[in-house]
Amino acid sequence: MFSSNYAAPGTHKLTPPAVEELTQSKGRTLLAGLRREEKKIASPSDAFYDALMALTTADEKLKVELFRFVDALPALKSDESISRHLEEYLLQPGVTLPPGFDSLLKAAGAVPLSRKAVALSAKIGAEGMAKRFIAGRNAKEATGAVERLRRQHLTFTLDLLGEAVTSEAEAVAYQKKYTDLLTELPETAKRWGDDPQTDETPWGAIPKVNVSVKLSSLYARFDPMAAEATAEAVKERLRPILRLARTKGAFVNFDMEQHDFSKVTDRIFREVFTESEFADWADVGIVAQAYLQDAESDLRDLAQWVRRDRRGVPVTVRLVKGAYWDYETIMSAQRGHPVPVWQTKAETDACFERCTDFLLQNWQVLRPAIATHNVRSAAKAQALAESYGLAPRTAEFQVLFGMGESIGRALAAQGERVRVYVPFGELLPGMAYLVRRLLENTSNDSFVRKVDEEMDVAGLLADPVGADTVAPSPAPQERGDGEGVSGSVTIVGTSGSPLLRSGGGAGGGGNSDSPFHNEPETDFAEESNQRLMQNALASVRAKLGTDLVPVVIGGKREESAEIVERFDPSENSRVASRTYYATVEQAVRAVASAGRAFAGWRDTPVTERADLLRRTATELQRRRFEICATMCFEVGKPWREADADVAEAIDFCRFYAAEMERIGAPRRRNIPGEWNEYFYDARGPAVIIAPWNFPLAILAGMATAALVAGNPVILKPAEQSSRVGYFLQEALEAAGVPAGVSNFLPGDGEVIGPVLVNDPRTAVIAFTGSKAVGLSIIENAAHVRPGQREIKRVIAELGGKNAIIVDEDADLDEAVLGALQSATGFGGQKCSACSRVLVIGSAYEPFCHRLAEAVRTIKIGPAEDPSTTLGPVVDDASRERVEKYRVIGQSEGRLLAEQPVPENLIGRGNYVPALVFADCPAEGRLCQEEIFGPVLAVLRVKNMDEALSIADNTLYALTGGLYSRSPKNIARARREFRVGNLYINRRITGALVDRQPFGGARMSGIGSKAGGPDYVQQFLSPRTITESVLRRGFAPAAEGGE
Repeated sequence: MFSSNYAAPGTHKLTPPAVEELTQSKGRTLLAGLRREEKKIASPSDAFYDALMALTTADEKLKVELFRFVDALPALKSDESISRHLEEYLLQPGVTLPPGFDSLLKAAGAVPLSRKAVALSAKIGAEGMAKRFIAGRNAKEATGAVERLRRQHLTFTLDLLGEAVTSEAEAVAYQKKYTDLLTELPETAKRWGDDPQTDETPWGAIPKVNVSVKLSSLYARFDPMAAEATAEAVKERLRPILRLARTKGAFVNFDMEQHDFSKVTDRIFREVFTESEFADWADVGIVAQAYLQDAESDLRDLAQWVRRDRRGVPVTVRLVKGAYWDYETIMSAQRGHPVPVWQTKAETDACFERCTDFLLQNWQVLRPAIATHNVRSAAKAQALAESYGLAPRTAEFQVLFGMGESIGRALAAQGERVRVYVPFGELLPGMAYLVRRLLENTSNDSFVRKVDEEMDVAGLLADPVGADTVAPSPAPQERGDGEGVSGSVTIVGTSGSPLLRSGGGAGGGGNSDSPFHNEPETDFAEESNQRLMQNALASVRAKLGTDLVPVVIGGKREESAEIVERFDPSENSRVASRTYYATVEQAVRAVASAGRAFAGWRDTPVTERADLLRRTATELQRRRFEICATMCFEVGKPWREADADVAEAIDFCRFYAAEMERIGAPRRRNIPGEWNEYFYDARGPAVIIAPWNFPLAILAGMATAALVAGNPVILKPAEQSSRVGYFLQEALEAAGVPAGVSNFLPGDGEVIGPVLVNDPRTAVIAFTGSKAVGLSIIENAAHVRPGQREIKRVIAELGGKNAIIVDEDADLDEAVLGALQSATGFGGQKCSACSRVLVIGSAYEPFCHRLAEAVRTIKIGPAEDPSTTLGPVVDDASRERVEKYRVIGQSEGRLLAEQPVPENLIGRGNYVPALVFADCPAEGRLCQEEIFGPVLAVLRVKNMDEALSIADNTLYALTGGLYSRSPKNIARARREFRVGNLYINRRITGALVDRQPFGGARMSGIGSKAGGPDYVQQFLSPRTITESVLRRGFAPAAEGGE
């Protein structure tokens, strides 16, 4: 069936110079044809929007703010809101408006009639631009567009636009939209006449109907870390779509999304198309992204798979440059992961040509579909095909609707088979796609724009191999080739990032030149990392409960009479750890040991203390997966949360080492005859009392700050996490900590805690935990006891009752997921967790609806299961507390959503449901008391005034959040939303050392922010030394300081 008279080529008929010469020739011909197409008379509406585009994008700042407004427009429900946002975005300093526009916008703010006219004009203008790139609101309108394309000898693939999938209900709805499309469109297509140019290939007829599917739209928990669960769920939803497509004679293409999703997408593609039902079906395809550095190796693997597992039954490969360059570079920078994409346009273009060559060589198994608006790239494909002696239309060319028709028509005029990527869907909800297309069309590096500006032919057709493909380009990557290599948004820290800069004009300044870099969290999208974690879980599981966690005093391990077993929160019948609980006598000796070690450790050079911390970080890094696995079993922390905990501990070690070196050098202020020196000295033994919710990170943070400052420590881990805490003691010892400098004291906090706090030799107490215990420590530390020589310093991080405000113009895709992650991450057992959401005005109903649906996607399960999104709470007391607040919530508000505990988990572990209550009173217990569980209250508020007032009306001031696209409201929140850590348009948990120093005010604690530039100083006492060096009128010039 798949044989051909055309043999697969093995070598070029032409030499490389001849291929390049042919490329230049074909490029000039194609460019001439493209320019002829561009000169054809456009429709009046197209001409108007072209002029409008040119007018509004001539100024970069205006373009940026205008596109940000377009992004927000779907959420704006009133004329007043539209005109206000236009004013906020476009009347900013530095934005140059066309003549008369500023007066019109100012008038709209004062005159209702003008406001209505401006709002109507904005909507008409945005919808008009959207229609340039989006073929219609529904399949019927899109069908009209594709029929017009076919009359021009162009064919199509339809892409369904829409909102991000946040619930299973939405995923099911997407599945139905695909099946409806595949039910109706093939029937319509029966009326279409045959067009050999679009419907025939060297290997026979191909389907007239072609549909592109985005796999993440079929499953709300699409997660590469849980690759197996994700693949099974997606395939279950995908099979009915594929069966229908095959029955109806349609082609199905799998779109490729961000790099995180690439491997699981490829896995689903390969698994489903080797199933017996689909293994012999050739009308399927997948996307390859040439901006990825592994694109070529992926194509080689794909070709091998077709030959081996599909017995040569071919698949189509849609080769694009790539649509997520901004996202990939920015997320890699934020995560500290290797950047998966090429960093210059030339490198991407060169890779695209190499991938084109490979596809043309292997056309019998990988049908080439070359998606580009770049004349050079298309001409090179034509030249290579001719060099290999391929039949006409062996390769297909693809372009984007609204962007590439000119080059598409020019290629079609040469007899090529050309397919147009045609998105359809509601115009305003499709604005995210529209903004990407607008940015591509107006990027300085866009090929389309270069053609419009009539760049010289030699420049347009230049071989990318001859360009600079090593140094990162200062200009963004090109937009507008196929799916477009994007680039108007640049890497964090550079200028001109239009969609990522803070709305509201908040200043920022540049990044610091600090040598510190955050430890990257493990990329669990990589199968190798998944295997490492699974192996660690198996190894730790086999040894659970076999080792006893000891007491360590003065470098010696000790036992005690009391051994306490800790049971796995996920599986209460399984012992997770066994610990010797320290006695009062051991607590007294631990403080004494630290006291004896104080002088020697204080006088150890700062560089040696800092190096000890760096070696500790290396040891924690070496045992990373073992610690993560232990955390899963001992406190029920899921994979990502456990990994982030270890990464944060490593960060604390390295950051505080660097900070102590920074502040450790004496500051000198010398004058003739007098030397003055200001420096820091250690305070004395430090008691470190840590919580169980960040069992390694917080313990390490408090301990390493004290240690690098020269203070010996007594480590008191939480009772629930003694084994995890012991990893820090082991790492310090492996790094070479002197005996007595780090003492480890697991045990009952109510028994040994007061002993440690009240001991007169204790100089510093660092505590993280509940408000009640923290205030008790502060009160007790204030009492001076016999023999005490130091006023005790207390550093206490306590609780939070944190709120997220959702503005009327918020991106609900982001707000729903951000609020849910903030409320349920690690079961809501974080002091930073969101427990209140304040939704303004008209956003309340849609937010509540989508949030309720999203709650039902939560997967409750054991922490060791990578597909779990809500693990158990830490112990029975926590489980009972959540049940208590269920009762309170039902009495104070309305149960909006619940994800119940699965039947098979009831009674097995400390599992609790995820609970969301609506219409809750702001003064009620649910909105005032810290719960420490996955319980969320949603409140309707009238405006920003009320939202800020309610957010502020608690005892705490730890974290808060705002989702808004109003520059004015963002600026106001920065001024008036007074919490320790305010997050705008992102979740409110997950602070990183140095990047987001963490800590609050009021009853959220006392002391400087953890992970900040002044945290270490709390463990130090400043000293000043002044020396007169004047001797009988003579001062030695050779002595002194700086």
